[in-house]
Amino acid sequence: MVRQMRRWATVLAGTLAAALLSLGTAGPAAAAPAPAPAGVDISGADLPEPLRLRADTQPDLVVAVIDQVNFLGRTGAQTGPKAAALGPKYTVVVLVGDTPKQTYDLYPEAAGGPRIFRPAKQPDGHKTSAGWFLGRLSMSETLRAAGVPLERQFDTVSGGVGGGERVLPEDTLDPAKDLDEALGELQHLLLLNVAVMLTITVGLAGIALLIRRRTR
Repeated sequence: MVRQMRRWATVLAGTLAAALLSLGTAGPAAAAPAPAPAGVDISGADLPEPLRLRADTQPDLVVAVIDQVNFLGRTGAQTGPKAAALGPKYTVVVLVGDTPKQTYDLYPEAAGGPRIFRPAKQPDGHKTSAGWFLGRLSMSETLRAAGVPLERQFDTVSGGVGGGERVLPEDTLDPAKDLDEALGELQHLLLLNVAVMLTITVGLAGIALLIRRRTR
């Protein structure tokens, strides 16, 4: 069962890599199907040596990391945030077979949200358009799961825009706080309902009294 799950994950990784590699190489003629990636390498200033994730042993992590960059369009912003606002940089290299094919610089802690920079010159020699892109909100947690020493600061909640997720600060997920707010709103609603009922009752009593006087 485990082998079958890994086989399916490897096939999925291949599909993602094919979409990823087509970004800078698509032309008028249809390209041959890209082989499945061997994995990804992640390097950074606070990593003593690159993290080497391989599809045959860690398919889920390989797919998750590739998913952070496989949605980029052909053209990104020409300028990104200032260097002081970018935070730590982690370079992700996608390998197909033994050959590095794609490289991206990921900034999970950039001010205003994660950022991705795609260099014009790629490892396999082909060139693409350099540009800056907004990253997925799950970037930090994905890199942390892969072994990058990042502190967890946010909880991800499904249903957001731009990556299938949105991020909420941990203090907004306090059950006691939510319960107090809910009870306060319920009390306000009950008082409002009582006021409405009293108004209706007084109005009906006044109408009944007026009708009684006219029938005498």
